[in-house]
Amino acid sequence: MTNSNTPLGPGAEFDFIRAMIDLWGSVGHGIGDDAAILSVPPGQQLVVSTDATVENVHFRKGWLSSRDIGARATVAALSDLAAMGACANCILVSLIVPDEWRDQLLELASGIKHVAITAGANIVGGNMARGATFSLTLTVIGHANVPVKRTGAAVGDVLCVTGVLGGPQAAVAAYERGEKPPAWAIDRFVAPTARLEEGQWLAHHGARAMIDISDGLASEAEHLAAANGLSVVIESEQLPRFPSVSAKQSLLGGEEYELLVALNESEAQRIAQEFTAHFRLPLTPVGRFSEPNSPSRVELGGGHDHFST
Repeated sequence: MTNSNTPLGPGAEFDFIRAMIDLWGSVGHGIGDDAAILSVPPGQQLVVSTDATVENVHFRKGWLSSRDIGARATVAALSDLAAMGACANCILVSLIVPDEWRDQLLELASGIKHVAITAGANIVGGNMARGATFSLTLTVIGHANVPVKRTGAAVGDVLCVTGVLGGPQAAVAAYERGEKPPAWAIDRFVAPTARLEEGQWLAHHGARAMIDISDGLASEAEHLAAANGLSVVIESEQLPRFPSVSAKQSLLGGEEYELLVALNESEAQRIAQEFTAHFRLPLTPVGRFSEPNSPSRVELGGGHDHFST
């Protein structure tokens, strides 16, 4: 694809945009017009999501570099495409920039570029404005043959989760205590992964419903249950988690960007084994959907705790 960016006029704001376009290089396409022009492959459906990252709401600047903030925000947005079983095509970047952030925009843009390249997505436009509080809003656009929705789960379906849980919450807890988090926690908090390939694989191998873990596994499991008019039981002792992370922490900790997927009971074990062999990443059965008259609950040892969102 040839670069099709439109030349911009004079002005300080456009100087910043020009600098970001130069940094993005071949990743940036069609930037400078009033809107992006996109094509969808024949037989595919367009899948679109948007996600905002706001300073002192979603992050504290002392915890992350500007590059990390850009990369992490991009992963968070792309994770929504992953949860639909979609691949990523392009990204639009909208910035609210206080004066003290001006000299960090290129570092931020570098983080966005890194994740865009990894995801195979182009940056096709966006917006920039001045404001009192920094925010970065990313709109991500992808496509899928048959997107996986939150609906589609049935009674008896097994709920599985990708990856290992607890890193982001452990990192935040350490930072809030004024301590340096362990390396494994920093890695999971600072540099999460959007499970795009994994989501597409699951979409083609029996996923009946799917969601990503941005607000905590318990919360997202309840969303899936509500979308399907069902209840869900989570066996918390089965949750894949780092050794120093408790079952409760792995249930409630957010910003994991792993995937929760509902699979047919008769196929779940086989699919989990094939997934793990293919990606070298665990896909762990952690719960089951039941009739809606059963209370949603999280199993904790011999008893259970109710949870709600």
